[in-house]
Amino acid sequence: MTANPNLKRLRRTMMFLPAQKPSLIKDAYIYGADSLMFDLEDAVAENQKDAARFSLYHALTTINYRGCEKIVRINGLDTPHWKEDIRVSVAAGCDGIRIPKCEHASDVRTVVEHIERAEHEFRRPEGSTLVMSALESPLGILNAYEICLACPERMIGVAISGGDFRKCMQTSYQPGGIEMLAGRGQMLLAARAAGVQCFDTVFTNLNDVEGFRAEVIQNKQMGFDGKSIISPKQIAVVHEVFTPTEKEILAAEKIVRAYREMETSGVGVFTVDGKMIDIAFVPGAERTIALAKASGVYEGDL
Repeated sequence: MTANPNLKRLRRTMMFLPAQKPSLIKDAYIYGADSLMFDLEDAVAENQKDAARFSLYHALTTINYRGCEKIVRINGLDTPHWKEDIRVSVAAGCDGIRIPKCEHASDVRTVVEHIERAEHEFRRPEGSTLVMSALESPLGILNAYEICLACPERMIGVAISGGDFRKCMQTSYQPGGIEMLAGRGQMLLAARAAGVQCFDTVFTNLNDVEGFRAEVIQNKQMGFDGKSIISPKQIAVVHEVFTPTEKEILAAEKIVRAYREMETSGVGVFTVDGKMIDIAFVPGAERTIALAKASGVYEGDL
Protein backbone atom coordinates (compact mmCIF):
# COMPACT_ATOMS: atom_id res chain seq x y z
CA MET A 1 0.00 0.00 0.00
CA THR A 2 1.41 3.39 -0.97
CA ALA A 3 1.23 6.35 1.39
CA ASN A 4 -1.92 8.44 1.10
CA PRO A 5 -1.10 11.81 -0.54
CA ASN A 6 -3.42 13.56 1.94
CA LEU A 7 -1.22 12.75 4.93
CA LYS A 8 0.48 16.15 4.75
CA ARG A 9 -2.37 18.42 3.69
CA LEU A 10 -2.94 21.82 5.33
CA ARG A 11 -4.55 21.38 8.75
CA ARG A 12 -4.37 24.68 10.60
CA THR A 13 -7.86 24.31 12.09
CA MET A 14 -9.86 21.24 13.14
CA MET A 15 -13.33 22.38 14.19
CA PHE A 16 -15.30 20.08 16.49
CA LEU A 17 -18.97 19.50 15.68
CA PRO A 18 -21.45 17.36 17.67
CA ALA A 19 -22.52 14.74 15.16
CA GLN A 20 -26.05 14.38 16.53
CA LYS A 21 -27.01 17.98 15.72
CA PRO A 22 -27.94 18.35 12.02
CA SER A 23 -28.35 22.11 12.39
CA LEU A 24 -24.66 22.42 13.27
CA ILE A 25 -23.16 19.98 10.78
CA LYS A 26 -25.24 20.55 7.66
CA ASP A 27 -23.39 23.66 6.43
CA ALA A 28 -20.26 23.77 8.59
CA TYR A 29 -18.08 24.08 5.47
CA ILE A 30 -19.10 27.71 4.99
CA TYR A 31 -16.79 28.87 7.79
CA GLY A 32 -13.63 27.72 6.04
CA ALA A 33 -11.99 25.43 8.59
CA ASP A 34 -9.37 23.15 7.06
CA SER A 35 -10.81 20.07 8.79
CA LEU A 36 -14.17 19.30 10.37
CA MET A 37 -14.19 16.98 13.39
CA PHE A 38 -17.53 15.19 13.67
CA ASP A 39 -17.75 14.12 17.29
CA LEU A 40 -19.39 10.84 18.28
CA GLU A 41 -17.68 10.76 21.67
CA ASP A 42 -17.84 13.38 24.45
CA ALA A 43 -20.34 15.68 22.72
CA VAL A 44 -22.93 12.89 22.43
CA ALA A 45 -24.94 11.57 25.39
CA GLU A 46 -24.93 7.82 25.94
CA ASN A 47 -28.54 7.44 24.85
CA GLN A 48 -27.91 9.42 21.66
CA LYS A 49 -25.07 7.38 20.12
CA ASP A 50 -27.27 5.66 17.52
CA ALA A 51 -28.94 8.93 16.57
CA ALA A 52 -25.55 10.59 16.19
CA ARG A 53 -24.31 7.86 13.84
CA PHE A 54 -27.50 8.17 11.78
CA SER A 55 -27.06 11.94 11.55
CA LEU A 56 -23.39 11.56 10.64
CA TYR A 57 -24.05 9.04 7.87
CA HIS A 58 -26.79 11.18 6.35
CA ALA A 59 -24.60 14.29 6.42
CA LEU A 60 -21.51 12.71 4.90
CA THR A 61 -23.44 10.96 2.14
CA THR A 62 -25.63 13.91 1.09
CA ILE A 63 -23.69 17.14 1.77
CA ASN A 64 -20.87 18.55 -0.32
CA TYR A 65 -18.39 19.89 2.24
CA ARG A 66 -16.52 21.87 -0.44
CA GLY A 67 -13.04 20.54 0.18
CA CYS A 68 -13.12 20.52 3.99
CA GLU A 69 -11.51 17.40 5.40
CA LYS A 70 -14.06 15.22 7.23
CA ILE A 71 -12.71 13.44 10.32
CA VAL A 72 -14.78 11.48 12.85
CA ARG A 73 -13.89 11.21 16.53
CA ILE A 74 -15.08 7.76 17.49
CA ASN A 75 -15.85 6.55 21.00
CA GLY A 76 -13.07 5.04 23.06
CA LEU A 77 -11.90 1.46 22.69
CA ASP A 78 -13.14 0.79 26.22
CA THR A 79 -16.75 1.41 25.13
CA PRO A 80 -19.25 -0.75 23.20
CA HIS A 81 -19.63 1.91 20.50
CA TRP A 82 -16.34 2.24 18.63
CA LYS A 83 -16.69 -0.67 16.20
CA GLU A 84 -20.01 0.56 14.84
CA ASP A 85 -18.65 4.11 14.82
CA ILE A 86 -15.92 2.95 12.44
CA ARG A 87 -18.30 0.98 10.20
CA VAL A 88 -20.69 3.92 9.79
CA SER A 89 -17.91 6.47 9.32
CA VAL A 90 -16.11 4.45 6.65
CA ALA A 91 -19.35 3.52 4.90
CA ALA A 92 -20.25 7.22 4.74
CA GLY A 93 -16.88 8.12 3.20
CA CYS A 94 -15.17 10.04 5.98
CA ASP A 95 -11.58 11.10 5.33
CA GLY A 96 -10.23 10.00 8.67
CA ILE A 97 -10.81 8.57 12.14
CA ARG A 98 -9.63 10.21 15.37
CA ILE A 99 -8.82 7.69 18.12
CA PRO A 100 -9.59 9.14 21.56
CA LYS A 101 -7.59 8.37 24.71
CA CYS A 102 -4.90 6.59 22.70
CA GLU A 103 -2.15 5.18 24.92
CA HIS A 104 -0.48 2.41 22.91
CA ALA A 105 0.53 1.71 19.32
CA SER A 106 -1.66 -1.38 19.57
CA ASP A 107 -4.71 0.92 19.90
CA VAL A 108 -3.92 2.35 16.46
CA ARG A 109 -3.38 -1.07 14.94
CA THR A 110 -6.68 -2.31 16.36
CA VAL A 111 -8.58 0.61 14.86
CA VAL A 112 -6.81 0.25 11.51
CA GLU A 113 -7.73 -3.44 11.40
CA HIS A 114 -11.41 -2.54 11.73
CA ILE A 115 -11.07 0.28 9.20
CA GLU A 116 -9.64 -2.19 6.71
CA ARG A 117 -12.58 -4.52 7.28
CA ALA A 118 -15.04 -1.66 6.77
CA GLU A 119 -13.29 -0.46 3.61
CA HIS A 120 -13.61 -3.97 2.21
CA GLU A 121 -17.21 -4.36 3.39
CA PHE A 122 -18.38 -1.07 1.90
CA ARG A 123 -16.08 -1.13 -1.13
CA ARG A 124 -14.18 1.96 -0.15
CA PRO A 125 -10.69 2.38 -1.70
CA GLU A 126 -8.11 0.54 0.36
CA GLY A 127 -6.10 2.96 2.48
CA SER A 128 -8.44 5.89 1.84
CA THR A 129 -9.41 6.32 5.51
CA LEU A 130 -6.71 8.11 7.50
CA VAL A 131 -6.16 7.93 11.26
CA MET A 132 -4.98 10.27 13.98
CA SER A 133 -4.54 9.75 17.70
CA ALA A 134 -5.60 11.95 20.60
CA LEU A 135 -3.13 11.73 23.48
CA GLU A 136 -4.96 12.48 26.71
CA SER A 137 -2.85 10.94 29.46
CA PRO A 138 0.79 10.82 30.62
CA LEU A 139 1.04 7.26 29.29
CA GLY A 140 -0.18 8.35 25.87
CA ILE A 141 2.40 11.14 25.81
CA LEU A 142 5.20 8.80 26.88
CA ASN A 143 4.25 6.36 24.10
CA ALA A 144 3.75 9.10 21.49
CA TYR A 145 6.63 8.07 19.21
CA GLU A 146 5.46 4.45 18.90
CA ILE A 147 1.89 5.66 18.36
CA CYS A 148 3.02 7.99 15.57
CA LEU A 149 4.78 5.10 13.81
CA ALA A 150 1.97 2.56 14.26
CA CYS A 151 0.57 2.96 10.72
CA PRO A 152 2.72 5.12 8.39
CA GLU A 153 0.35 4.61 5.44
CA ARG A 154 -2.59 6.17 7.27
CA MET A 155 -1.32 8.23 10.21
CA ILE A 156 -2.04 11.97 10.02
CA GLY A 157 -0.52 12.72 13.38
CA VAL A 158 -1.29 13.28 17.04
CA ALA A 159 -3.23 15.83 19.06
CA ILE A 160 -3.08 16.58 22.76
CA SER A 161 -6.30 16.86 24.76
CA GLY A 162 -5.90 19.52 27.41
CA GLY A 163 -8.84 18.73 29.66
CA ASP A 164 -7.99 15.10 30.33
CA PHE A 165 -4.25 15.71 30.37
CA ARG A 166 -4.56 18.47 32.96
CA LYS A 167 -6.77 16.24 35.08
CA CYS A 168 -4.24 13.41 34.92
CA MET A 169 -1.45 15.82 35.86
CA GLN A 170 -3.49 17.13 38.81
CA THR A 171 -3.40 20.70 37.57
CA SER A 172 -5.63 23.22 35.80
CA TYR A 173 -5.49 25.79 33.01
CA GLN A 174 -2.81 28.47 33.49
CA PRO A 175 -2.35 31.56 31.29
CA GLY A 176 0.87 31.00 29.40
CA GLY A 177 0.38 27.23 29.31
CA ILE A 178 3.06 26.18 31.80
CA GLU A 179 0.92 23.21 32.88
CA MET A 180 0.93 21.87 29.30
CA LEU A 181 4.52 22.56 28.24
CA ALA A 182 5.93 19.14 29.16
CA GLY A 183 3.17 17.25 27.36
CA ARG A 184 3.14 19.53 24.33
CA GLY A 185 6.91 19.43 24.02
CA GLN A 186 7.26 15.67 24.26
CA MET A 187 4.43 15.10 21.80
CA LEU A 188 6.00 17.53 19.34
CA LEU A 189 9.36 15.79 19.58
CA ALA A 190 7.72 12.43 18.90
CA ALA A 191 5.70 13.74 15.96
CA ARG A 192 8.66 15.43 14.31
CA ALA A 193 10.88 12.37 14.83
CA ALA A 194 8.20 10.20 13.23
CA GLY A 195 7.49 12.66 10.41
CA VAL A 196 3.78 13.22 11.17
CA GLN A 197 1.74 16.29 12.03
CA CYS A 198 0.99 17.61 15.50
CA PHE A 199 -2.05 19.51 16.78
CA ASP A 200 -2.80 21.43 19.95
CA THR A 201 -5.84 21.21 22.20
CA VAL A 202 -8.96 23.38 22.18
CA PHE A 203 -9.23 26.74 23.94
CA THR A 204 -12.61 26.74 25.62
CA ASN A 205 -13.05 30.35 26.79
CA LEU A 206 -14.59 31.97 23.72
CA ASN A 207 -14.71 35.36 25.45
CA ASP A 208 -10.94 35.49 26.03
CA VAL A 209 -9.89 36.49 22.52
CA GLU A 210 -6.47 37.78 23.54
CA GLY A 211 -5.72 34.68 25.59
CA PHE A 212 -6.67 32.53 22.61
CA ARG A 213 -4.46 34.51 20.24
CA ALA A 214 -1.53 34.28 22.66
CA GLU A 215 -1.94 30.50 22.87
CA VAL A 216 -2.12 30.13 19.08
CA ILE A 217 1.03 32.21 18.67
CA GLN A 218 2.76 29.99 21.22
CA ASN A 219 1.54 26.92 19.32
CA LYS A 220 3.13 28.16 16.12
CA GLN A 221 6.35 29.14 17.88
CA MET A 222 6.58 25.66 19.41
CA GLY A 223 6.15 24.02 16.01
CA PHE A 224 2.56 22.76 15.90
CA ASP A 225 0.85 22.26 12.55
CA GLY A 226 -2.53 23.46 13.76
CA LYS A 227 -5.09 23.67 16.53
CA SER A 228 -8.37 22.04 17.49
CA ILE A 229 -11.16 24.61 17.81
CA ILE A 230 -14.75 24.68 19.03
CA SER A 231 -16.20 27.72 17.29
CA PRO A 232 -16.13 29.37 13.86
CA LYS A 233 -15.10 32.56 15.70
CA GLN A 234 -11.67 31.02 16.27
CA ILE A 235 -10.86 30.17 12.66
CA ALA A 236 -9.66 33.57 11.47
CA VAL A 237 -7.18 33.98 14.32
CA VAL A 238 -5.61 30.56 13.79
CA HIS A 239 -5.36 30.98 10.03
CA GLU A 240 -3.85 34.43 10.40
CA VAL A 241 -1.20 33.21 12.85
CA PHE A 242 -0.32 30.08 10.88
CA THR A 243 -0.25 31.73 7.45
CA PRO A 244 3.26 33.00 6.59
CA THR A 245 3.59 36.78 6.47
CA GLU A 246 4.82 38.65 3.40
CA LYS A 247 8.13 39.22 5.19
CA GLU A 248 8.52 35.52 6.02
CA ILE A 249 7.71 34.51 2.45
CA LEU A 250 10.20 36.98 0.98
CA ALA A 251 12.95 35.77 3.30
CA ALA A 252 12.18 32.14 2.45
CA GLU A 253 12.24 32.91 -1.27
CA LYS A 254 15.68 34.49 -1.00
CA ILE A 255 17.08 31.50 0.89
CA VAL A 256 15.67 28.94 -1.53
CA ARG A 257 16.79 30.87 -4.61
CA ALA A 258 20.29 31.43 -3.19
CA TYR A 259 20.59 27.78 -2.24
CA ARG A 260 19.59 26.59 -5.69
CA GLU A 261 22.06 28.96 -7.33
CA MET A 262 24.92 27.80 -5.08
CA GLU A 263 24.00 24.10 -5.01
CA THR A 264 25.53 23.30 -8.40
CA SER A 265 28.85 24.83 -7.37
CA GLY A 266 29.08 22.73 -4.22
CA VAL A 267 28.97 25.69 -1.86
CA GLY A 268 27.35 24.82 1.48
CA VAL A 269 27.45 28.24 3.14
CA PHE A 270 26.22 31.45 1.51
CA THR A 271 25.04 34.94 2.37
CA VAL A 272 21.49 36.32 2.19
CA ASP A 273 20.91 39.98 3.09
CA GLY A 274 24.23 40.05 4.91
CA LYS A 275 23.47 36.97 7.03
CA MET A 276 25.42 33.74 6.82
CA ILE A 277 23.13 30.89 5.76
CA ASP A 278 23.87 27.18 5.46
CA ILE A 279 21.90 24.18 4.25
CA ALA A 280 20.19 23.74 7.63
CA PHE A 281 18.04 26.81 6.87
CA VAL A 282 16.72 25.44 3.57
CA PRO A 283 14.06 22.93 4.78
CA GLY A 284 12.43 25.62 6.93
CA ALA A 285 12.39 28.05 4.02
CA GLU A 286 10.90 25.42 1.71
CA ARG A 287 8.24 24.61 4.30
CA THR A 288 7.32 28.31 4.53
CA ILE A 289 6.86 28.44 0.75
CA ALA A 290 4.78 25.24 0.78
CA LEU A 291 2.59 26.54 3.61
CA ALA A 292 2.12 29.86 1.83
CA LYS A 293 1.05 28.01 -1.32
CA ALA A 294 -1.39 25.84 0.61
CA SER A 295 -2.77 28.92 2.36
CA GLY A 296 -3.34 30.63 -0.99
CA VAL A 297 -1.05 33.59 -0.35
CA TYR A 298 1.88 32.69 -2.63
CA GLU A 299 1.91 33.18 -6.36
CA GLY A 300 5.64 32.87 -6.98
CA ASP A 301 7.40 30.36 -9.19
CA LEU A 302 9.23 28.29 -6.54
